[in-house]
Amino acid sequence: NDALATGDSKKVAARYSKEAVLLPTVSDTPRTNEALITDYFDAFLLKKPQGTIESGEIIIGTNWAQDAGIYEFTMGATGDKVKARYSFVYVFEDGEWKISHHHSSVMPEGILGQPIAKDEVRSLFNLWNDALATGDSKKVAARYSKEAVLLPTVSDTPRTNEALITDYFDAFLLKKPQGTIESGEIIIGTNWAQDAGIYEFTMGADGSKVKARYSFIYVH
Repeated sequence: NDALATGDSKKVAARYSKEAVLLPTVSDTPRTNEALITDYFDAFLLKKPQGTIESGEIIIGTNWAQDAGIYEFTMGATGDKVKARYSFVYVFEDGEWKISHHHSSVMPEGILGQPIAKDEVRSLFNLWNDALATGDSKKVAARYSKEAVLLPTVSDTPRTNEALITDYFDAFLLKKPQGTIESGEIIIGTNWAQDAGIYEFTMGADGSKVKARYSFIYVH
């Protein structure tokens, strides 16, 4: 927020990690590198935004932390206020905490929410895991929304469309993975829900196990 106050897009972009993904409030374009993140803030900072967190939940792991909830921006240029839901995933990189994943979207005011319980949110993981078990990358990719972003376990490349997501699973499914959630926290909003924590994959091809942190954001 202090970086926003400087009005310098490069200083804001410097708060993000080397492989960060920004899903911004007022743009439909995922920002997956420093140049794209800087470009977004070139325009956004003209509004002179300052934010305050209204409510949030924090999860802490080994060299990562997640903060997700609701914040409100006051636009100094016009006095307008914009409330949005947010999630930040921070990682400890090169001796300091940086933003690895930042999702921000305007609150769906006036939209009737589709009700969902926490156990139903958790069961959405089972649907994804069942898709993995088919060995069909297209069935797995079909579990993702039209504008999904996948930051996968065993690839450094953000997958920002159906073709890239399918390509990732073409290779990953050769390992015959099956996952189990070890621990996680669920947050539910209007037509969205987040499930984040720790899961473990067993690779049926060789019996190896891989433990990883995860965050799923589901939309209706």
